[in-house]
Amino acid sequence: MFAVMKTGGKQYKVQAGDVLRVEKLAADAGETVQFNDILMLGGDSVTVGAPLVAGAAVQAEVVDQVKGDKVIHFVKRRRKHSSQRTKGHRQKLTLVRVTEILASGADASGVKAAVGAGSVAAPAAAAAPKKAAKAEAAAPAAAAGDDLTAITGVGPAAAKKLNEAGITTFAELAAVNPETFEATKVKPEWVEQAKTLA
Repeated sequence: MFAVMKTGGKQYKVQAGDVLRVEKLAADAGETVQFNDILMLGGDSVTVGAPLVAGAAVQAEVVDQVKGDKVIHFVKRRRKHSSQRTKGHRQKLTLVRVTEILASGADASGVKAAVGAGSVAAPAAAAAPKKAAKAEAAAPAAAAGDDLTAITGVGPAAAKKLNEAGITTFAELAAVNPETFEATKVKPEWVEQAKTLA
């Protein structure tokens, strides 16, 4: 059985046991990744996707992260004296060994999808837990006191400083003397607004 899969903007015809050099993936050596963009399955019967074959996947084990051969890029402009430039480049690649071709049931396999190292999906997925952690950290502070950002001139940074100084409610801010309070800067108009809100 063989499959035609797409990754990194290129198409590869693969069978179980094949070793490929593909565009760099966000995976370490020894991990198992799954390629879900399958354009065609072949073997006893041929299945052509429109454009992809639903439920099909190719699973592979990451062997190593390598660099490709050096490519020399030379530019020389005619009639421009001494206008030439030489640049070298070695593309970052991932060496993978195909372990299995799934004709169906790829969604329930539980193997992480192969994601390119430079793609937007990887950072977004990594940023999601951080955003959740920030929201959880802000939730207890909001539950414990009033929303100090309702006061004109108090932004998120100033509210955080006030919370660190021990002021979490409008009543606590209304009781502060702006001239003698030393923990953080408090403006007199904030105190007046806090009195009305409290």
